[in-house]
Amino acid sequence: MEKPCSLLVHFDKGSAAMANEIKADLEGSDGPAKADAMRRAISLLLNGETLPQLFITIVRYVLPSEDHTVQKLLLLYLEIIDRRDPAGRALPEMILICQNLRNNLQSPNEYIRGVTLRFLCRLSEPEVLEPLVPSVLTNLEHRHQFIRRHAVSAVSAIYRLPHGDQLIPDAPELVERMLASEQDASARRNAFLMLCSCAQERAVSFLLSNADRVAEWPDLLQMAVLDLIRKVCRSQNRANKGRYITIITSLLSATSTAVVYECAGALVSLSSAPTAVRAAANTYCQLLSSQSDNNVKLILLDRLNELRTSHRDVMVGVVMDVLRALASPNLDVKRKVLDLVLDLLTPRNVEEVVLYLKKEVVKTQAGDLEKGGEYRQMLVQTIHACAVEYPEVAGSVVHLLMDFLGDTNVAAAVDVVLFVREIIETNPKLRVSMIQRLTDTFYQIRASRVCSTALWILGEYSLSLSEVESAIATIKQCLGDLPFYTVSDEGETADSAKPAQPVVNSVTVSSRRPVVLADGTYATQSAATEVISTPSVAPGSLASTLNLRSLILSGDFNLSAVVACTLTKLVLRLEEVQPSKVESNKACTEALLIMTSILQLGQSSYLPHPIDNDSYDRIVQCVRLLCNRGDDVKKIWLHSCRQSFAKMLAEKQFRETEEVKAKAQISHAQPDDLIDFYHLKSRKGMSQLELEDEVHDDLKAATGGFTKDADDANKLNRILQLTGFSDPVYAEAFVTVHHYDIVLDVTVINRTKETLQNLCLELATMGDLKLVDRPQNYTLAPESSKQIRANIKVSSTETGVIFGNIVYETSNVMERSVVVLNDIHIDIMDYISPATCADVTFRNMWAEFEWENKVAVNTVIQDEKEFLDHIIKSTNMKCLTPPSALDGECGFLAANLYAKSVFGEDALVNISIEKQLDGKLSGYIRIRSKTQGIALSLGDKITLKQKGGS
Repeated sequence: MEKPCSLLVHFDKGSAAMANEIKADLEGSDGPAKADAMRRAISLLLNGETLPQLFITIVRYVLPSEDHTVQKLLLLYLEIIDRRDPAGRALPEMILICQNLRNNLQSPNEYIRGVTLRFLCRLSEPEVLEPLVPSVLTNLEHRHQFIRRHAVSAVSAIYRLPHGDQLIPDAPELVERMLASEQDASARRNAFLMLCSCAQERAVSFLLSNADRVAEWPDLLQMAVLDLIRKVCRSQNRANKGRYITIITSLLSATSTAVVYECAGALVSLSSAPTAVRAAANTYCQLLSSQSDNNVKLILLDRLNELRTSHRDVMVGVVMDVLRALASPNLDVKRKVLDLVLDLLTPRNVEEVVLYLKKEVVKTQAGDLEKGGEYRQMLVQTIHACAVEYPEVAGSVVHLLMDFLGDTNVAAAVDVVLFVREIIETNPKLRVSMIQRLTDTFYQIRASRVCSTALWILGEYSLSLSEVESAIATIKQCLGDLPFYTVSDEGETADSAKPAQPVVNSVTVSSRRPVVLADGTYATQSAATEVISTPSVAPGSLASTLNLRSLILSGDFNLSAVVACTLTKLVLRLEEVQPSKVESNKACTEALLIMTSILQLGQSSYLPHPIDNDSYDRIVQCVRLLCNRGDDVKKIWLHSCRQSFAKMLAEKQFRETEEVKAKAQISHAQPDDLIDFYHLKSRKGMSQLELEDEVHDDLKAATGGFTKDADDANKLNRILQLTGFSDPVYAEAFVTVHHYDIVLDVTVINRTKETLQNLCLELATMGDLKLVDRPQNYTLAPESSKQIRANIKVSSTETGVIFGNIVYETSNVMERSVVVLNDIHIDIMDYISPATCADVTFRNMWAEFEWENKVAVNTVIQDEKEFLDHIIKSTNMKCLTPPSALDGECGFLAANLYAKSVFGEDALVNISIEKQLDGKLSGYIRIRSKTQGIALSLGDKITLKQKGGS
C-alpha cells in the first residue's frame, strides 16, 4: 500500500531577482552555467511560474548553443511552455524555433536527432510541424536504429493530429515499406503500432502475410500483434478467425512469459472451443508453477477462476495442476488455490484431490513450516467441504484429521471436531471406528470448545455397551480423583489428585485458603491440579490425561455442565444396553458423585468466580434426572438431540441445493431467439478448432453466455451531473468502479460563444482515494465538447468523496474563471459482495475485530422479517441465519449478516430487533470489522437506508 511521504522538499518560488540571475547566466558563454540556468527555469515553470521574459533570451542565446546538454534542456523547456497565444494560434516566436529544430534533425550527432524527433511527438501546432516534415521522413532511412525508431514515432504522432493526413498523406505506405525491411525490434514495434492505430487494414494484411514467421519475431512485436488481434476481434470481424487462432497457438510456445500470458487471454477472448480453453488453462497452470512472484500467482489464479465460471467442464481436467501451486509459502495463494479446487470437484477427481490434501496435512506436522497452523486449518476446512459434498471419501481422511484434535491451533482443532461431528452423523458406517478413535485421543484435547463438542459426540453416538463403558471410563480418567479439593480439620491438605509415582514433566500446584467450618472451627481448603511443563508428556502419564480437571479447576463451568449432560446420557443409555442393574446403578452413583463434586467446587471459595446460574441449573437438572428416571425423559435425552442435529444438517444441505437450483433456473434466452443450425453450415476450409467454436457459440447463445452483465438503465444511473445548466461550462461524469480503480469519464461542454483557453479539470479526493493522472489544459471551441478521463486508485473499503472545479480563461477576461463541481460520493456497495462463512468463523471474527459501529433501529417498517429483507437488500450482504431460525411470530428477531470486500476485508453485521406494543420495531444493528472505514461507511449506509422505501 502507498503511504504518505513525510519528507518536505523545500523549493523557493521565483522572484524578480531569481529571474534576472537566470537571464544573466543564459546570456553568458559558460556552458555548465547555462545548463544550470535552464534547469532552474524549467523547475520554476513546473511549479507554476510563467517567466515570459525568458523566452526571447533563450531564443537569442540558448538556441545557437552546440552543447548537447543545453540542447536537451531547450527541448524540455519548449515542451513545458505555452506555445499558443490567447487566440489559440501558435506564437510567432515558434517560427524562430523551426530552423533550430530542422538543424537538429539534420545534425551529424545521432543523440541530438533522436531527442528532437522524440520532442516532435509532443508538438501539436501544424504551422510548426509542416516545414519539418521532409526532414522527419528522411530520418526514416537513417543508418542508426535509435533515430529510425523515434522517426517512426514522430510520423505516427504527426499523422494522428486533426489535420495530420494533410501533412503526411502517404505516411501508412512509408511506414509499411519501412516495416518490411526494418531489423530493429523497437523500430518494428513502433511501425506496427502506427499501422494498427492509423491504418488497421494494412496492419492486418501485413500480419496475415507473415503469419508463419510471427513466432520468430521479437517479443515487443509479438505483444503488439496480440493487441491488434484483440482489437480486430472486438469489432466482430470473424472472417480470418481461424488464421488468428493459428497465430496465437504458435505464440503459446514463445520464450517470453509476458507473451505467453497475453496469448492465453487472447485465445479465450477469441474462441470458446474446449480445445482453446484447455490450451489457455494449461498455459496459466504452467506459468503458475514457474513464476515465483506471489502477485503474479494471484493474478493467474484469478484468470483460472474466470475460466472456471464459464468453462467448468474443461477446467476440471487441470485441477491437479492447480493444486501444485500449494507449494507456495504465501497463505493468500494457498487460500485461492483451495477455493478454486473446491469449485472444480467432481466424483471422478475427488479421491485424487483428497489424497493430495492428506499429504499436505501431513507436511504441516513438520515444525519448520511457516504458519503451519493456519495452513492446516485451511486444509481441514477444505477436506471438510469435500467430505460433505462427497461422503464416500470421508473414511479416508477422518482418522488422519482426528490426530489434530489436540492441535495447539485452537481454530484448526475446532474445525476438526466439527468435521468429525458432521461425518459421524452422515456416515453411519464410520461411527464405530470414529468413536473408538475419539476415546483413544480424547486425553490430548486441551481446548474447552473442542472438549465440549467431543463430549457431545461421545454422549450421542456411543451406542454399544463397550462404547458406553469406554466413554465413561475416559471421562473419569480425564477428571481425576474426587473430590476436587479437600478440607482438613488439622489444617493439612490432602491432595486427592496426587499420583502415587512421580510424574515426569509435570508440576503439582496447590492453592490453600483458610475457611470457617459449620461448628466455628478453622480449617484449610485446597485444590490441586497438574500443570504440564513441556508438551512432550508421555501419553500414559496421569498429568497428560487430566485435561478436563485442569479446565474445570480454571473456572470453566460451562464445560462442567457439558460433562454432567454427557454422563447423564451415557448412564441412561447404559440402562438400555446393560442387562445388569448393578453395573448401571454403579455408573449412576459415580456420575452423581462427579456432579456433586463439581457443584461443591463451584460454590466453594477456592475459585475467584463461583459457578454461574445456567451451569448450576443444568447440573442440578442432571442430578434430579438420574435420581428419578422416566421413559419420556429418556426419549428426549437419548433421541431428540440427535434428531435435531440431523434435521439441521438436512436443512443446510437443502438450502445449498435450493440456491444452486435458483441460479440454474434463471432464463438467459428467449423462446423466439434465432436458432443457427450448425450441421447445415458449410464446413469447407474450417479447422477443428473453428468447428468446436461454432458449436459452443450456439450453446452460449442458448444458455445466456452472451448476455450483457449490465443493461443501459444501470449505466444511466452512474451518470452524475457536476455543474448546473446555467453555468457557462456544463459537466457530467460517468463513474465506473472496477475493484481497485475508479474511472471518471467527464464530458465538458462549452455553452458560451467564446473559446475557452487553458481549461483544466482539477480534482481532489477525500478518504482512501488517490488521483493517478495530472490535470491537463485544453482549448475548447464555442459550443463544443471534450471528453476528459480521470483515473483514481482505491486502497480500502471506505466511502470516499471526489470534489473539484473547472478552471478556464477567455480572451475577453484576463482572470481565470472557476466553476465548482458537485461532489461525487463513491458508494461502499460497489466494493462489497455477499459471502458465506461458518458460524464458528463468524463468532471468532466477531470476538477478534476491534471496530464496532452500533446503529439504533429507526424505521417505519413494522414487520421484523420485512425489515431484515430490506437491510439485506440495501447492504448487499448475505444472511447466515437459516430460514428455520427465523420462522414463527414471537416479536423478536436476531440474525447475522456477512459480506466480503474486494480487498479481502470482512464485514459482520448482527441485527437484534424487538416489536413493541405499539407495533414499532426497536433494537440495534451492530457492525464489526477489522478496519474503521468499513464499519463507519456501512453504518452510514444502514442509517440512510433503514427507514425503507428509499
